[in-house]
Amino acid sequence: MVNERLTSLLQRYQEVALLIQDPALARDQHKYRDAMREYAQLSLISSAQGEIEALAAQLEDAKSLLQDEKDPQMRELAKDELRDLEIRLKDAEDKLKFLLIPKDPLDEKNIIMEIRAGTGGEEAALFAADLFRMYARFAENRAWKFEIMSSNETELGGFKEIVFSISGGNVYENLRYESGVHRVQRVPSTEASGRIHTSAVTVAVLPEADETEIDIRQEDLRIDVMRAGGPGGQCVNTTDSAVRITHIPTGVTVHCQDEKSQIKNKAKAMRILRARIYELEEAKAQSERAEARKIQVGSGDRSERIRTYNFPQNRMTDHRINLTLYKLELIMQGDLTELFDTLKLSAREESLRANVS
Repeated sequence: MVNERLTSLLQRYQEVALLIQDPALARDQHKYRDAMREYAQLSLISSAQGEIEALAAQLEDAKSLLQDEKDPQMRELAKDELRDLEIRLKDAEDKLKFLLIPKDPLDEKNIIMEIRAGTGGEEAALFAADLFRMYARFAENRAWKFEIMSSNETELGGFKEIVFSISGGNVYENLRYESGVHRVQRVPSTEASGRIHTSAVTVAVLPEADETEIDIRQEDLRIDVMRAGGPGGQCVNTTDSAVRITHIPTGVTVHCQDEKSQIKNKAKAMRILRARIYELEEAKAQSERAEARKIQVGSGDRSERIRTYNFPQNRMTDHRINLTLYKLELIMQGDLTELFDTLKLSAREESLRANVS
């Protein structure tokens, strides 16, 4: 099965290599961009296969040398080289296996992320703001585009809820496993006795859908406009700029008030609505797949406690993969690469086992 897929992809690599040289393709920027993206991915597979073939040839040479060599010292050197080549060949074969796992078409999508304060009152709202800044810094380090869609700020600078979009290369692939309950253990700034509190924040990561992917009929929407309100009930403005959109068939409701323009608020609300409905359809499709094919790392269940941030111990623990890192201060500043890479690797290993079984 793996060999058949490899042969097919290497053949496709040759086809795409010829295709991107066609001047006619360059006149259609959308098709050209898609072809270059496919070529880059197939190049990795071709390079990995080339590396395996080269290492396999070196390994055969080393075996022949070991058989023919009479000098004990040279035989030991040949054995060492043989062991090294065997390790490198195994690593190269594992790398190719991962590359052959079919990519999730959602991985390259932009996202809409929602962070909501849960149990813990004001402390939960403050931690929601901390998580927001953590993801914002990670996005900035990746040169991703970042836009706040909607927010509900508390008087102390926390967030009861904040919704924002992130766009760039492979955004969903990196952030998809953030959905779930994030628990924080720390001494709140408002706590005089120094007692550690436990609070919770819920995060949802929604792949952003194109208008062509989700058909939302105008007659299925109820749109209400109202004046925007701010912390403590004061008015943000005196015009009816806030927008609430309800999708009647699903009951999904979105409220946006951050912009002074009703048109801009409506446009943002529609983007969020589209993403939420898209997520509902994706979740339904996933639940209908065979249990053995599911990836259990970060199932996307928002009620699942996925992570604990322990500030007194400078510790972050991801409960799904039993990963503990003692660099919480750096993590909260957006140093998330090690965490995300480990989550992606774990998911790919599970996917590989599912494809083999």
